[in-house]
Amino acid sequence: MIKLKSIILVDDNPKDAELSLEALSRNNLANHVVVLNDGDELLDYLKCRGNYQGRKPDQPAVVLLDIKMPRKDGIEALREIKSDPALRSIPIVMLTSSREEPDLQACYDLGVNAYVVKPVNFKEFVSAVRRLGVFWALVNELPPGSRT
Repeated sequence: MIKLKSIILVDDNPKDAELSLEALSRNNLANHVVVLNDGDELLDYLKCRGNYQGRKPDQPAVVLLDIKMPRKDGIEALREIKSDPALRSIPIVMLTSSREEPDLQACYDLGVNAYVVKPVNFKEFVSAVRRLGVFWALVNELPPGSRT
């Protein structure tokens, strides 16, 4: 049996997080999803500090990261992750409602792997998240050092 790596979902909107989990569960990926609320919590999780001190330091298959969040937003978190040699190989997909060109440009300048605008239509949203989860968790090959 294939051991699935985790997917990290970072979104401060409980309804969007719930919809994303529903979409991932339709492909049996939901039990491998860690839901976090903002960029600070994401960095604590990835660096095994704060509330996540003592957790096994493994890299996820992908981080699905919203932009507009309190405390540390997605762009700030992306900047910190991509500047850290221990974390920079983690695939980051911005999953956001922002269509603002400066956000899109900033994310690609910082090294985001993909930028997906959340569809407004429920069926399209579920389909987009499902495809993201399947690709990043099952299809994509991670770098050799990240397979722990």
